[in-house]
Amino acid sequence: MTIPSFEQLMNYRIHIAILAIAICIFAWITELAGWVYVCPYCRAQRTIIGLLGLMLLLNPQHWLNRWISSALAVLGLVVAGMQHFNGWNRIMAGEFTWGVYWYANAWVLSGCALVIITGLILYIWSWRPDSPVDQI
Repeated sequence: MTIPSFEQLMNYRIHIAILAIAICIFAWITELAGWVYVCPYCRAQRTIIGLLGLMLLLNPQHWLNRWISSALAVLGLVVAGMQHFNGWNRIMAGEFTWGVYWYANAWVLSGCALVIITGLILYIWSWRPDSPVDQI
């Protein structure tokens, strides 16, 4: 299995946008169903992931879309960074626990949110309708 090149990823804008929206919807369902605790950090992160996916469905090259997406991404990255750093504080203080489900740990999920939000905003800023793959 090979990792797709950046040029190949440019062909999957709709797929990536739908995946981001699906992540947002799934995360909201888990909270609304009572499977996870209510967390304002998580709410902000999941909402911003969904909104960035929505912005990716629109014209990602338009300046207004990039401006709004950038503002959302900065908010999401600050919130995710704060939550993730709080986890590091607990690790350094010797108070960190994984909990029953390690994959639902706020430290892990906020790290995932940092990666997803960063990837989405970089994708939005680098997307071009005439990507090099289309010209081959």
